[in-house]
Amino acid sequence: MNIILFDDPAIRENLLPLTFTRPVAGIRVGILTIAEKWNTYMGEAVSCLAQPYLQEKFKAFFGTHNLYINGAACPNESLLQSVRELKMGEALYHGDTLVALNGDNLEMHTIEELLSQPASRRQECDTCTIIKNVWDIFLNNGQQIRSDFKVLTQDRQSQPVNDRHTIVYGEENIFIEEGVKIRAAVLNAENGPIYIGKDAQVHEGAVIRGPFALCEGSNVNMGGKMRGDVTVGPFCKVGGEVSASVILGYSNKGHEGFLGNSVIGEWCNLGADTNTSNLKNNYAEVKLWNYAKGEFKGTGQQFCGLIMGDHSKAGINTMFNTGTVVGVSANIFGAGFPRTFIPSFSWGGAAGFETYQLTKAFEVAAKVMERRDIPFDETEKAILYSVFEQTQQYPR
Repeated sequence: MNIILFDDPAIRENLLPLTFTRPVAGIRVGILTIAEKWNTYMGEAVSCLAQPYLQEKFKAFFGTHNLYINGAACPNESLLQSVRELKMGEALYHGDTLVALNGDNLEMHTIEELLSQPASRRQECDTCTIIKNVWDIFLNNGQQIRSDFKVLTQDRQSQPVNDRHTIVYGEENIFIEEGVKIRAAVLNAENGPIYIGKDAQVHEGAVIRGPFALCEGSNVNMGGKMRGDVTVGPFCKVGGEVSASVILGYSNKGHEGFLGNSVIGEWCNLGADTNTSNLKNNYAEVKLWNYAKGEFKGTGQQFCGLIMGDHSKAGINTMFNTGTVVGVSANIFGAGFPRTFIPSFSWGGAAGFETYQLTKAFEVAAKVMERRDIPFDETEKAILYSVFEQTQQYPR
């Protein structure tokens, strides 16, 4: 069966700005992205049916027998069984949300085609974790780390902690891949697992509490304090204090400062002593900018920090207020608190913003990606150009 993960349009809009530059299934929650989870559970490659401007980078592959799965749905054994039992033309729903459709030999090349396809029979799914809002990412992250940890480490042997100056609690809940270096750190996995990916490094004085995931090639810098429910995606550097947050990958928060209840995209950088507020002074519900509504929306959460799209940067001592949303390729700097919705391609800070010109944004993106030996090619340029065009409506 050929598996295609599709973007539910309503969910995709609620996950902006993160989904400006990736399919919904490209979001990391837990140790793996949602696409990687399905790949691991199904034991075969999956592809994504995304927005047209993303399809050059994220191609959908159609086969003789096609199973379409909502890219926001995180797999588990129960869901996996329900999906596998779908007969031709049958659909699986969670409430009003389409979770999966057995399309058999139907090649539905657009999401509109897929959603308009009638189901021969409708099944109900009771045990789904669906990432419908940006705050669902950090709310479900601890549980998803536990789930991914179980799948990734089953019947495998962890590398030992050989450093005699590192203190370990709950060693049975720690898994270390090959090439990892740990020096004079504290790893406490009593309340949740700790996963350290291939060639990652935990530097002197770092304190880590599970659930925690440090993905391939990433670093926890000296003295870093990882307070649990934290995922650091591949090829990142983190320091300071991080709590209940997800960094998707290829981003740096290398210095002191607090990051809490937040989601940071790829190719981002938070300058030294950047801080996020994750709790209002009056302890009220946090509201976030919602692209679907075109206004601020209640999250139902008391704790919510920063949501930052890909390629955005913050200068030293940047102070983000509770519930701030930063779009793609924004550059924030200067004294004071910037506003709580910063559109894509904004340049400035509390004193005001202007448009971050595409040519300059391209230059920076090329330099940043070159450091990781990843080309900033015409496909990447086209995606950023499309995001620039889509977000012209928002005043900077």
